[in-house]
Amino acid sequence: MQGRRARILSGIGLALVLAVAVGSWMFVERLPHIPGVPPAPVVGVPDGALDHSPTPAYSGPHPRTIERPPEYFPFPIRIGEIGPVETLFSGPSTYPFYCGVNNVTTRQPLVDNQNGEGVPVFAVDEEGNRTEEIIGYSRDCSHPTHVSYFYRSINDGDFYPLEQAEGDIDQVTVNGRSVDFVVRLETGTINRFFYAIAALRGAGETAGKPSASNWNRRLIYQFRGGVGVGRRQGDITKGDIVGRRADQLARGYAIVYSTGNQTSNHYNIWLAEDVARRLKKQFVSLYGEPLYTVGLGGSGGAIQQYLFAQNAPGLLDAAIPLYSYPDMVSQTIYVFDCEPLEYFFDVVDADNPRWRDATERSVVQGLPGSREMNGRFHLLETAAALFDGRYRNGREGTTECTQGWRGLVPLVNNPNFVHFIKSFADKVAENTHWSHWEDLRAFYGADETGYANSAWDNEGVQYGLEALRRGQLSVDTFLELNATIGGWKAPENLGGEKLWFLNGDLFPMELSVWSEHNMNLGTLDSPAPRSRASMAAIEGIYRSGHVFLGDVEVPIIDLRHYLDRDLDMHHSVASFSTRERIRRARGHADNQLIWVSHKEYTPLDEALDTMDRWMQNIIDSPQLGVAANRPVDANDQCFDSQGNVIAVGEGVWDGPWNGRRAGACMREYPIHSTPRQMAGGPLTDDIFKCQLQPVESALEKGTYGNATGQIAERLRDMQRIFPSGVCDYGAPDLALPEENLIPGRAPVSIAGHSILSDYRRPVPRFAGDDEDVPETVRPTSVAVPAADAD
Repeated sequence: MQGRRARILSGIGLALVLAVAVGSWMFVERLPHIPGVPPAPVVGVPDGALDHSPTPAYSGPHPRTIERPPEYFPFPIRIGEIGPVETLFSGPSTYPFYCGVNNVTTRQPLVDNQNGEGVPVFAVDEEGNRTEEIIGYSRDCSHPTHVSYFYRSINDGDFYPLEQAEGDIDQVTVNGRSVDFVVRLETGTINRFFYAIAALRGAGETAGKPSASNWNRRLIYQFRGGVGVGRRQGDITKGDIVGRRADQLARGYAIVYSTGNQTSNHYNIWLAEDVARRLKKQFVSLYGEPLYTVGLGGSGGAIQQYLFAQNAPGLLDAAIPLYSYPDMVSQTIYVFDCEPLEYFFDVVDADNPRWRDATERSVVQGLPGSREMNGRFHLLETAAALFDGRYRNGREGTTECTQGWRGLVPLVNNPNFVHFIKSFADKVAENTHWSHWEDLRAFYGADETGYANSAWDNEGVQYGLEALRRGQLSVDTFLELNATIGGWKAPENLGGEKLWFLNGDLFPMELSVWSEHNMNLGTLDSPAPRSRASMAAIEGIYRSGHVFLGDVEVPIIDLRHYLDRDLDMHHSVASFSTRERIRRARGHADNQLIWVSHKEYTPLDEALDTMDRWMQNIIDSPQLGVAANRPVDANDQCFDSQGNVIAVGEGVWDGPWNGRRAGACMREYPIHSTPRQMAGGPLTDDIFKCQLQPVESALEKGTYGNATGQIAERLRDMQRIFPSGVCDYGAPDLALPEENLIPGRAPVSIAGHSILSDYRRPVPRFAGDDEDVPETVRPTSVAVPAADAD
């Protein structure tokens, strides 16, 4: 009897152990992880590739004013041949550079050296399976051009290799006739990146000689997003272009795409343009000139469209940016504020019950919060709370800063951290500087430490100023907040990230979701020094065309789902920041429409149809220009979840951002703000280095509103916190070059026509400044977001 009882207890104990083990495993599996070691990591680089010598920031002319060199490569790239490796104009290749398999062909990159540079290439057996025998190395990741045919099946709507068809090929109607839905997909490499060209199979074509008979003469240039710091080729699959753009292919559009135009791989806009020019050359050499080329893509894919339109008129004739931002570089201005602010709320001022309600943080951050939603790192923090009391703050909900942006600041800013570091041998990884600044080293420059310069600056920034002005933040909290936040340490002083399972550690004793060990932090008695950017770096990034100045002529439909309530990083205020930059540069923004929809409906077909009518008008009457050719029914608008138009027309997006009563779309989909706007900055969010003024001058101007008297009483505290002064956002960026970077009113080319530039009354001020609006109305929140979201 006792033996039986012992066996039962033993069985129960074993079951409990197994249950705990399985539960723990499932818990761990749900935590963030970094990718493991791939089959073929980068094992070496060419001599001198990791030289970190000082280099000056870019000081040349803006790309808008530079003539590109003539193409030397003999396009088209024939089947079985490889495309150009070295770029046309965007500089020498950088190493290390991680590459892999073309997932359309399942082929490895071609061997280009026997010196151990790049990734190993393995022999394959008679069945095509990879063996462990290394036959050489691929430094430059070339793949031969290859053509495949895919058909859409009537059985499930998916695409399959044409040779697998069994009477189930779907039909589509193009150019007035019904044809098989069979797509020619060409892949290869250009400038070391994968490219793809897709179009309906034409009548009588062969793989090597495509026919344009089923093409509607319109070309979509597909862009994609994500946050990248260079050093990798990216991946390509059938779904990247055939599946993603199936509806457009069915309508006869041709599609081109390159992993060089996906910002999760890099943010070098010169390189992105270089790739795009060559890919269009390849397309035109096969199919002929399109009637027009329209850009399409989200997030970083939207950024590329705005910057191409500014820097290289004629490359794109029209743009449909999705989930847009004006540019990536000016995003860093306010995104880098997020973690210092969250650290203040979570740790420094943790005893303040106000900040436990995540929505209260918006008065300082501007970005939205939610009581109901748990952040992406909630499980991680729950586990860490067993060891670290800082994670037991009782916070209800989360913010866009954590849900949308957490983890991206280290990726962009820290030269010691990158999430795909295991794709490189240890020695290569340890000697590479990983950051956005390093990726664009040729433009930011590098100092005597060997590290690239940073454009991020918060000297004089008064966090929470707007909340203080409106009586939503006490003077004591305002002072403590600004004394605590210093900034981010210099790159040579940054340590590794402490993201626990992201770095593969077993226990979270060293976890830091804020990276506070890489911040300069202080107290009211000993305020922290603020971060000072390199003035040359900021000037260099302006001059190189990586900042959107607003000078664009092409027709634009800025389209997004409304994701602010989801705390998604793609917040809707970015579209209005872009509009204000356009208005400021050109005196109007009549060539940009803003469409916002409920997330369950995507009005992309409507956007393409509207853009087609707009482009046809321009082609028919180019002398009228872009804005005057806009169809009369093409306006700002918003959509509900069923695709019904909620409101359309001028004024539907009016609101506090432009000093007017809120329009119907703004009431339905209210925009929020950013930390720098809540610190008194403009809607354009493009002041890298603010001009400083003494605190006394700010007091005289009434900067602090009803809190002016209390701030005056704490003048000595303010002077300790801001020894060099506070931001004067009525003045332009201190590092903005004095000359006009895009001078003159030269015509631009759209769809092969010369279009006169449409500049109107100069607008030196911000939206709403020329309206008869009470002084208290400012561009602030009107509310009651590794990731690729295109």
